[in-house]
Amino acid sequence: MIRVLTKRGKIQYDVTIFQTPKQREKKGHQPVYRLNIPAESRDHCLQETFSRFNVMDRIPANYKGRFLSTGDIILIDEGRSGKHYYQLQPGGWFPIKRITLL
Repeated sequence: MIRVLTKRGKIQYDVTIFQTPKQREKKGHQPVYRLNIPAESRDHCLQETFSRFNVMDRIPANYKGRFLSTGDIILIDEGRSGKHYYQLQPGGWFPIKRITLL
């Protein structure tokens, strides 16, 4: 990912959403959608992603997944700065290790 600043000082974050075939399963996460989210920080990116995929009017027309819910995983790929995985748990987004995806 190339860190591109937008006019408002936001960074374009490369985001991939992972979901299981059935809601609330613990294993078998598969990538369901990838997009760029303009945000001021990783935390802001997570908030924007949640908002975009849980408000019907904001969901992209070609999105085939479901609303984001507990257990879903977000990958924020910052290129040379690393890949950061977060899982939605009660209480918010929590960092996880990639091995959780297996």
